[in-house]
Amino acid sequence: MDEEIADTTPGVVSSTFVHGGRIFAPRTNESATRQPARLRATLRQGDLAVVLVRRVGDSALVTPAHAGWPASRSIGIIRTEAHILEWLHIWLQTSTARARIEEDVTAHVEPTTSLEALRRMPFPLPPLDVISRYHRVFRLIEETASLYERTARTAVELVDALHEDEVVANPGWDSRPLAKVAHLKTGKGSERSLTLVPAETGVGAIAPRDLYQLSVPYVQRFRLHTSAGPGEVFPTGTFLLGTRAEGTHIAVANQPVRALRSVVALGPREEDDAWWLLHELRARSQEIVERAQGEKRREISALALKRLNITWPDRSSRAAFHRAAEPLHATAQLLFAKTATLHALRDALLRDVAAKAGILREPKADEEEAPIAVPGPRGGGTRCAQG
Repeated sequence: MDEEIADTTPGVVSSTFVHGGRIFAPRTNESATRQPARLRATLRQGDLAVVLVRRVGDSALVTPAHAGWPASRSIGIIRTEAHILEWLHIWLQTSTARARIEEDVTAHVEPTTSLEALRRMPFPLPPLDVISRYHRVFRLIEETASLYERTARTAVELVDALHEDEVVANPGWDSRPLAKVAHLKTGKGSERSLTLVPAETGVGAIAPRDLYQLSVPYVQRFRLHTSAGPGEVFPTGTFLLGTRAEGTHIAVANQPVRALRSVVALGPREEDDAWWLLHELRARSQEIVERAQGEKRREISALALKRLNITWPDRSSRAAFHRAAEPLHATAQLLFAKTATLHALRDALLRDVAAKAGILREPKADEEEAPIAVPGPRGGGTRCAQG
C-alpha cells in the first residue's frame, strides 16, 4: 500500500503513527476489516512493530488495542519470545543500535532500511531477570508519559471545543486576512544544509517532520541545534506551522527557535490574541493544507497564508476567550514539561544500557543466535530468520 494512502486510511498502522514507544493510529473506531486487501501484514499482540521509513528504528510493542490491525509497507514486524522483544524494544532506542541502523540506511527520497538489515544487526542479550527489570522501568516511563500527554491533549481539545462553540454562537463576527492580525515569515535552509552544534552553544531548529509527530501543540525539546544569523531566530511563543496531506501541524515554541524551509513562523500582533489565533488556525487545518504546494502538500509559505481569512471577534471577546483558555493551556504545558523530564530519565537509562553492553561484535559462525520471526516477502506470510 502506498504510504500516503496508508497515512490517511482508517484502520492501517503506518510509520507515521509509531513513535515514542507506542502506536498512535488515528480513526481507531474504524474496522480494520473494511480496508483494501493489498496489505503487507497483520499485527498480533506482543509483536514488535519497527519503523522502516522516515524515523527508522522507532518501535512499539503491539497491545490489544491494535492487535489484528493491518500494517503498511513502512512497518517491519518482529515475532519471537516475549522477553527478547521487550529487550529489542529497549535496545533499538540506544545510540549504539541507532548508529548501527544508520549504516544500513538508504535515502534516495526518505531514510529507509529493510527487514534484512535488521536481521543482520547483532545485539547483546542480558539475563532474563535484567531484561525484566529494565522492561518494567521503561514500561512505567512510557505509561506515565502517555498519561500526561493524553491529559494535555485533552485540555487542548477542550479549548478547541470552546473556540468552536464561540464561533457557532456568533456567526456575525468579522473575518480578517491573517496578515492583518499576525506576523508571518517563511523559514529558510534545509536540514541537510545545517551545521549542527551542541545544544548549549546553538539555537533549536525546527524542520517540518519535527512538527508531524507532536501529540500536543508545544515544542519543548529540539532534535536539531545550529547557529543562526541576524533575522533567523524567532522569539519564545512563536507559532511554527507545517503541512502534510492529512492536515496542518502547528505548535508553540517554548524558547527562541530557527524555522527551516517549509515551516512558517508566525505570531499575533497582540500577545493576548495568541490563544484565539492558535485555535483559529487549528480549526482551519484543511483550508491551510489546500494552500500548500507539492504532491504531498508539504510546501507551505508565509505568502500563501497571508490572505487566509480567519474569524476575528471584537477585543473584549478575544480577551474573554484568552482568560478561559489560559489555565487549560498552562495545565497542558505543565504536563508536557513533565513528559520532557521522563524522556530525560529514559535517555539517561538508554546511555546506561549502551555503556553496559560494551562494543558489539559480529556473531561467529558457530555461535547460536536467537530466532526472530519476521514478515516474509510482501504479500506473503511470515517466516523465521536469524536475528
